[in-house]
Amino acid sequence: MPETPSRRQIQLTAFDRLLTIMDELRAQCPWDRKQTLESLRHLTIEETYELSDAILEGDLTEVKKELGDVMLHLVFYSKIASEPSASTTVQFDVADVLDGICDKLIARHPHIYADVVADTEEQVKQNWEQLKMKEGNRSVLSGVPLSLPALVKAMRIQEKARGAGFDWEEKAQVWEKVREEMEEFQAEYNTLDNQTIDPARAEAEFGDLLFSLVNYARFIDINPETALERTNKKFIRRFQYLEERAKEQGKALHDMTLAEMDVFWEEAKTQAR
Repeated sequence: MPETPSRRQIQLTAFDRLLTIMDELRAQCPWDRKQTLESLRHLTIEETYELSDAILEGDLTEVKKELGDVMLHLVFYSKIASEPSASTTVQFDVADVLDGICDKLIARHPHIYADVVADTEEQVKQNWEQLKMKEGNRSVLSGVPLSLPALVKAMRIQEKARGAGFDWEEKAQVWEKVREEMEEFQAEYNTLDNQTIDPARAEAEFGDLLFSLVNYARFIDINPETALERTNKKFIRRFQYLEERAKEQGKALHDMTLAEMDVFWEEAKTQAR
C-alpha cells in the first residue's frame, strides 16, 4: 500500500506546481512575458491592500485567495530576477530568496538558534534592533520604508524607537502629551474666534497631535491603522444606508437638510453596524 504523503510533502508539491506554472506562463503567455519588476509593483500594492481588506473583514476564504495572489507575485519577481538581463549582472531565483530569509531569521533569533537569552517579547524586539545595527544599519529608523502611508509609518517609527529603549515609561505620560499637543493645536486653530490662522503652523501642530495619538494607541495595544480603517468602513456602511433610505423616500441628499439626513443617520447607527 503506498504511503500517504505528509502535509509537508503536500505543501512542497503545491509550491513546486506553482513554480512550474510560473515557468510555463513566463515562456508562453504574451502578458506574462512582458512583465518586469517595475510593471508588477503597483499590482502587488493593490493585491496587498486586497489581502488587508479580507483580513479586516474576517473572511478567511478571501484571505486564502488573496494570499495566493500575493504568493504568485513573490514567485513572479523571483522568476524575472533569475533571467539573464543586459541591464544587470545581479541574478537570483526563488531558492536564493528563501535561503536569504531563512538565514536572516536564524541570525535574528539567537535566543532560539544560539545562546542568547530573551524571555519576553520586549527583549526579542530589542535584540532584533541591536542585531540590525550590527549588520550595518546606520540608524534604528533606517528600516522604515519611506513610501509607507504616514499613519503606518508613525507606528513603525515609534516601535523602532522603543526597540532602542527610547520610549515613555507610563501611559499616563503619553496621554499628558496628547493633551499638550491638543492645546497647542487649539492655540493655532482656535475655532472660538475668526482670526486668520497660519496654515503651515496649524498643519505642523495637527501632525504633532496625530503622532501623539498614534503613540498612545500603541501604548494601549491598539493598531491605529486598523482602528481608523474600521471606522472608515463603518462610516461607509452608515452613509450608504443614508443614501438608500433617502432614495426610498424619493429624495436626493443635496436637496435634504442636515436635520433630515440626521434622522436616517441615527437609523443607520442601529441598522448598519
